[in-house]
Amino acid sequence: MSGQYYEGVGRRKESTARVRIMQGEGKFVVNEKPLADYFTRLGDSQAILQPFAATGENQAQYDVTVIVNGGGVSGQTSAVQLGLARAFTKLNPDYVSALRREHLLTRDPRVKERKKPGLKRARKAPTYTKR
Repeated sequence: MSGQYYEGVGRRKESTARVRIMQGEGKFVVNEKPLADYFTRLGDSQAILQPFAATGENQAQYDVTVIVNGGGVSGQTSAVQLGLARAFTKLNPDYVSALRREHLLTRDPRVKERKKPGLKRARKAPTYTKR
């Protein structure tokens, strides 16, 4: 990997994604696999590519490499999307307002609630028995 690149880190739930964008011919690689092979669910690829649409940039002009780990599919999808948006802000600081308008620069703070003592899960209580 040679040349100038711009990096952004995105997180969601337990997932972390390190996204690098650079001038190129439109390759999008996630963990050394093409985007369509790594994110196979319907709509995940479109969600990840939203920062391209928000900034008006042509995807064919940039190579994107992503290293993502932890969490599940939806967490990784959102982490990659946030990392790509943050990388675009380093590429061109004028993109911040457009990305902010589409809510692409805000980290989703929702995480799994911890298990409480005496309960089966975070909120599920054991069945009440009178006798």
